[in-house]
Amino acid sequence: MRFKLDENLPLEAAEVLINAGHDAHTVYQEKLNGASDSEISAVCKNEQRILITLDTDFCNILNYPPKEYPGIIVIRTMDQSKPSVLAYVRQIIGMLSREPVEGKLWIIQKDGIRIR
Repeated sequence: MRFKLDENLPLEAAEVLINAGHDAHTVYQEKLNGASDSEISAVCKNEQRILITLDTDFCNILNYPPKEYPGIIVIRTMDQSKPSVLAYVRQIIGMLSREPVEGKLWIIQKDGIRIR
């Protein structure tokens, strides 16, 4: 699968995805850091990449209707330390084979996942 990692995720998250056999780019690699949410979402749509972010603005299905995107994954955690975020990314990898993400919004939290 093809992913775009928002600037609020550690760069190592891309390595975790790549090591699991996925294609992962970061906004830093593409000089998109500081870009607006709408710019990031447009790039993801154009490149057909699933967005992984900590930005809860992407949970707004009126602004970012899941069916219009290759997938949006929002990690909601109070602990945004590198080890915690990387643990969530590993959890996501485990779920990819069990649950389709295309056209969906996944909200990953400590107590589970919500899919819209």
